[in-house]
Amino acid sequence: MNHEVIVTCALTGAGDTVRRSPHVPVTPGQIARSAVEAADAGAAVVHIHVRDPGTGAPSRDPRLYAEVVDRIRQTGTDVVINLTAGMGGDLVIDPDAPLTHLPGTDLVGGLERLPHVEELLPDICTLDCGSLNFGDGSSLYVSTPDMLRAGARRIQELGVRPELEIFDTGQLWFAKQLLAEGLLDDPTVFQLCMGIPWGAPADPGVLQSMVNMLPEGAQWASFALGRMQMPWVAQSILLGGNVRVGLEDNLYLSRGVKATNAQLVERAVRITELLGATVATPDRARARLGLKPRV
Repeated sequence: MNHEVIVTCALTGAGDTVRRSPHVPVTPGQIARSAVEAADAGAAVVHIHVRDPGTGAPSRDPRLYAEVVDRIRQTGTDVVINLTAGMGGDLVIDPDAPLTHLPGTDLVGGLERLPHVEELLPDICTLDCGSLNFGDGSSLYVSTPDMLRAGARRIQELGVRPELEIFDTGQLWFAKQLLAEGLLDDPTVFQLCMGIPWGAPADPGVLQSMVNMLPEGAQWASFALGRMQMPWVAQSILLGGNVRVGLEDNLYLSRGVKATNAQLVERAVRITELLGATVATPDRARARLGLKPRV
């Protein structure tokens, strides 16, 4: 069991959730405000995507990331900044003509997914460790070994800690290969992502298997989608890990009740404390994850 739990809040994600809940933050101001509220509720880390302020669609615009980060820092809130670097891997194909890319495709090289990381030098950025059939239909997430090696090398050069996003066991296998090749520094930080069709299912046995595969000394968290989000908080803690909650992964506090990010963090904190664990402060999270102290 983990007795000092790092809580991450994934604030908005890139999914089609804006029309499904009024609480999903869209503009830089809304995302930053939600980050501060999550930190006040007990989150040590905030995981940040950005969206087009006009449409709510996912975006890779570095200016939007810069505005969100600047707004958070201007408040003086002590929270670890974790920026996604997974945008730019979306491929939607015509199943009858697979070389034809359909609307929704946003596919760029590994290094082209990092300009906001290069500019802002966050504490953490994500590295999605493999390709995946992403849901039903003909949508794929593309992250090839060559892309990953290039991205890991550049993130290492920048001195940013990569959070290794693992959607299935083969991706964990490859992340360990990156470590063996010297492209990752200790302590490695893993996020085990469960229940995303068609990756690793939200099954306790599968999570245990993935935990058993982690390299020695790794720091890890896991999450599951939808109604499994809060059970997975307990599951992760009991297996020795940290936790992630937030509107990227789940919109509800209970059946029919739409949540805010702060409410989801509050619930995760309560579960943590009921299990007899404590919630890590941002400074303790920095120490555990091998991050630089707050300036």
